[in-house]
Amino acid sequence: MKYTYASFLLLILLSSCRNSQSDPQQMTALYGEHLQAVIEIPAGTNQKIEYDYTDGSFKVDQIDGQDRVIDFLPYPGNYGFVPGTLMDKERGGDGDALDILIIGEAVETGTSMPVIPLGALLLRDRDEIDTKLLGVPADPALQVIEAKDFMSFALRYDAARRIIEDWFQNYKGAGRVEIIRWEDEQYAWSEVEKWKK
Repeated sequence: MKYTYASFLLLILLSSCRNSQSDPQQMTALYGEHLQAVIEIPAGTNQKIEYDYTDGSFKVDQIDGQDRVIDFLPYPGNYGFVPGTLMDKERGGDGDALDILIIGEAVETGTSMPVIPLGALLLRDRDEIDTKLLGVPADPALQVIEAKDFMSFALRYDAARRIIEDWFQNYKGAGRVEIIRWEDEQYAWSEVEKWKK
């Protein structure tokens, strides 16, 4: 197979986007026309890994000196945050960056990737509204479902939508998280705009 110089450069660019491990504190929420996401917890993992803004590392979260492990099924997608966002507590947020669950093949902790937002799941957790964005990788090679917006996701993958609901409703234990509602991709974009630093 013969490659041109342009196709070789495109291949290098795509692989660097897929596995980029840049400094999340220097990133913005947008990656061209897509959202940027930083993965903390790979799909299929039970350890609760979080980015530490003080030293720029990814660490397993601790509770009473013990690693925090989800006592339920593993994460159903790659879980992380949208860099360049902060859900400010003074405006009703939780003090962290906007969370995102990405349906796709598992990727390493620290991976940054462009994402197509599909929608948002609104939860009530400890009497606070907790918004979880949902998306798919913008790179077709990393996609495992064919959805580009909330309508196509809800119609073609309703079972996956229900699994995600059930997972978030139970991952902290029965009755601790309440599902409020789903919103579409426009709502997801508006949340990013609302919480951009």
